[in-house]
Amino acid sequence: MRLLLDTHIWLWLALEPSRLGQRVQKELTDPENEKWLSPISAWEALLFHRRGRINLESDSTAWVSEAKNRFLQAPLTHEIVLAAERLPLHNQDAADRFIAATAYVLGLTLVTADGNLLGLGEISTLANR
Repeated sequence: MRLLLDTHIWLWLALEPSRLGQRVQKELTDPENEKWLSPISAWEALLFHRRGRINLESDSTAWVSEAKNRFLQAPLTHEIVLAAERLPLHNQDAADRFIAATAYVLGLTLVTADGNLLGLGEISTLANR
């Protein structure tokens, strides 16, 4: 399986693994599965840290740089930007749009607990339950 982690799944895996459901834990530890991360998630993690929503250590950029290394880097392309614009999302969260569009364009399964991103039709998802 080719998995794209939503930002919160990536952060939970690194900081609070007990928040991950059994199936998600199983898939994330399966060495046969590819694990992908969008650069949007790195940006979002730094934003959350700056706003005090999470604590990444004193050198947050070093933390993100190290934490991203276990994953394949998903590109942010013009095709993804255009797909993000067409997504039938009701919220205006740009990060959600880019991450979901990345899964769509690259044919990845989006791992998320976000109800706004589950059941988007053409995007394969794995719900954290």
